[in-house]
Amino acid sequence: MFSKILIANRGEIALRVQRACRELGIKTVAVHSEADADAKYVMLADESVCIGPAQSQGSYLNIPAIISAAEVTGAEAIHPGYGFLSENADFAERVENSGFVFIGPRPDTIRLMGDKISAKAAMKAAGVPVVPGSEGQLPDDPKALKTLAESIGYPVLIKAAAGGGVRGMRVVEREEDLLGFLNLTRTEARSAFGNDTVYMEKYLGQPRHIEIQVLSDEHGNAVYLGERDCSMQRRHQKIIEEAPAPGITEKMRAKVGGSCVEACKRIKYRGAGTFEFLYENGAFYFIEMNTRVQVEHPVTELITGIDIVQEQIRVSSGEHLSIRQKDVALRGHALECRINAEDPFTFVPSPGRITQYHVPGGPGVRVDSHVYQNYFVPPYYDSLIAKLLTHGATREQALARMRIALSEMVVEGIKTNIPLHQQLLLDKAFMAGGTSIHYLEEKLASEKAS
Repeated sequence: MFSKILIANRGEIALRVQRACRELGIKTVAVHSEADADAKYVMLADESVCIGPAQSQGSYLNIPAIISAAEVTGAEAIHPGYGFLSENADFAERVENSGFVFIGPRPDTIRLMGDKISAKAAMKAAGVPVVPGSEGQLPDDPKALKTLAESIGYPVLIKAAAGGGVRGMRVVEREEDLLGFLNLTRTEARSAFGNDTVYMEKYLGQPRHIEIQVLSDEHGNAVYLGERDCSMQRRHQKIIEEAPAPGITEKMRAKVGGSCVEACKRIKYRGAGTFEFLYENGAFYFIEMNTRVQVEHPVTELITGIDIVQEQIRVSSGEHLSIRQKDVALRGHALECRINAEDPFTFVPSPGRITQYHVPGGPGVRVDSHVYQNYFVPPYYDSLIAKLLTHGATREQALARMRIALSEMVVEGIKTNIPLHQQLLLDKAFMAGGTSIHYLEEKLASEKAS
């Protein structure tokens, strides 16, 4: 086991990783920008190093500065958290070539799963269900392209192989728009990702976003920890997550989870990972794999009792997974509301000083947050300031506890999206379970129009 880990991130995930390390008896090094010098996790770390200015390009994305910090503090491993450099294969390679352990998959695994075309081919070979589409990058011949789209069936989705989120993605409803949208997507992909390779797949009209959490070690052991429903989204950004997903049976869970475990073994995956699927009409369709810990990992921890971050650390140090599939049992239901520093209905970021801060408590309530009263929310980073979670014996109890927790939470001095969460927790469709990924945007558009 490592004796000292450098945490190459900020915010709540930096504090989350730090807590896992402290429980394991591992010393921590916090790296921070000038804007985060007063952060809670910086003050609680055994050592801290300022790695650059507020702008992330000069600090949290500054690979030489992060590696230098690991060298001068004598850290043995680097945990990337999520976002920033967490899925950057070049960073993982630089870390390992510098003599440190990257707490995550091997660089070649990150590259394999970071390219959507190679990832889809690898998953198909492992028996993971994929969205019908092109076998690889799209042909240049317009006639062949139109034939392919027709065989898939309109509407189709053109996606950047190196993309993520909403960038490098276009829905094509009609053949006459195909070539124009293809060129636009290629241009956008080249600009955003430095790679204009695109592919095509069937566009699903009203799918849900369901993901499978996995853990895998380097000794051929892998497990799946059930699924999460992350369908409550706006512009492909998740707002509420829950586990297990409403309406998913144990038989369905075992089938798709088993295929994800097989895929982990085939690609020799190491660490925590998430297989993301679109789910529609009883069928799962693989879209991508996140080769890192997810923002929403705590909902899975609440229903399984498994510390995902600690398992990440253990397997990266060379240990075997501490659990087997037979040890994984799903108990009750969990919800996570992402609390963001933003206007609840215009979604404009709201940085500034928090003048009053009070977090809720009680049975089944968990708050993961790095902020405190008088903390200044900087304008340079993601607006997430807290993750509010509840766990109950049933979904209904978890929902009731979340409503109470939201009513007790106080964040003053800045705007937050707590009012939006309170509205959604009383929404009849969400309460029933199973809303699509388009539900929230359609609801907001309808309310704006009325």
